[in-house]
Amino acid sequence: MPSRRPVVVSGLRTPFAKSGTVFRDVSAVDLARRATQELLERTALDGKVVDEVAFGQVVTSVLAPNVAREVSLLPQLPKTVPAFSLNRACASAGQAVSYAADQITLGHADVVLAGGVESLSDIPILHSKRMAQILVEASKAKSLGQRLAAFGKVRPRDLIPVSPAIAEPSTGESMGQSAEKMAKENGISREAQDRLALTSHQRAAAATASGRFAMEIAPWFGGRGMDDVISTDNLIRADTSLEALAQLRPVFDKRYGTVTAGNSSGLTDGAAVVLMMEEAKARALGYRPLVAVRSYAVAAVDPGWQLLMGPAYAVPKALDRAGITWNELGLVEIHEAFAAQVLSNAQAWASKAWAEKLGRSAPVGEVDWEKTNVHGGSIAIGHPFGATGARIVTTLANEMAARDVQFGLISICAQGGMGFAMVLERV
Repeated sequence: MPSRRPVVVSGLRTPFAKSGTVFRDVSAVDLARRATQELLERTALDGKVVDEVAFGQVVTSVLAPNVAREVSLLPQLPKTVPAFSLNRACASAGQAVSYAADQITLGHADVVLAGGVESLSDIPILHSKRMAQILVEASKAKSLGQRLAAFGKVRPRDLIPVSPAIAEPSTGESMGQSAEKMAKENGISREAQDRLALTSHQRAAAATASGRFAMEIAPWFGGRGMDDVISTDNLIRADTSLEALAQLRPVFDKRYGTVTAGNSSGLTDGAAVVLMMEEAKARALGYRPLVAVRSYAVAAVDPGWQLLMGPAYAVPKALDRAGITWNELGLVEIHEAFAAQVLSNAQAWASKAWAEKLGRSAPVGEVDWEKTNVHGGSIAIGHPFGATGARIVTTLANEMAARDVQFGLISICAQGGMGFAMVLERV
């Protein structure tokens, strides 16, 4: 059987918006469908050739728990296209892309839509466990008296809502607290974190101003007359400065901390989707692939240790599987959950001590910041948990094609102590 190579044909996303702002009344389903619909239109893809849809989402809606299936029910696609949603935390969309690559390599599919979405403006707010039990009891009551008796058990404390927490179930520690711990243990300074954040904003602002991001964004049409057009990300701060960032107070350790809202990614709404195909199929349909998926890898660390150090393990594994070294990379995209996390992983990759810990004879490699996150990252652009991986794949694939770079790397840290890495190769 001849080898089958999974390729990225195109990718698209909605604008990324700070939660509670322009997308506060928009569901995750609508965001995901909008990005996918526009991608189908821009690529003029016949929906009949789509074999499967895979989407990542972290905080799912109880009303639409399988967002991928809602996407696959777009009018442009046959109702018979199967779909499933997955959750690998912040690496969910990256995992969707790797799943598509696997299905294509195995010959199970030729065309897959892989992406992710998050609406942190529309998270499920739950009743307390006791209140839920009372409501169930009331729903089963066979008389008005029984129903009133059930509701008569309600106490004020039962009415306190429960919302999802961005914290580790195993440790109770938030990702921000973990980033703060990493900054201290790895000697990452406040100034270094703020400088990385400033660079992220400056580069993302330049990419927006030049129109570079326009090719990757499906404008959102809102308002009663659909004339309220949103076509850019609203978390990017073109006017920020090192001085302005330095004035922000630490969030997670108010006395000795260095992690602030300015050097962290913000809560974000948005969706992104990637069109994946088998290379020969893509060319037969008249498409020119951007890049191929060369390899990928996942890893995990003890969440009670340094929660966001998973990439330090996943990246060398992905490079080994690709059969290349760090020095062969022409572009690198590192998910910026926190500046402290990015700098901690970069420090590990360049460390001889860390290399020994991994059983390697030499460090993985030293980050060249002129080739890394060249159009900014999640600190500036935003981080819809389930969508970021597809956003990064799209940006990296387009930039590799524009610069004719042979190899590119993706690194993503994720909740649960997980890390995800992927190597893309120019076709």
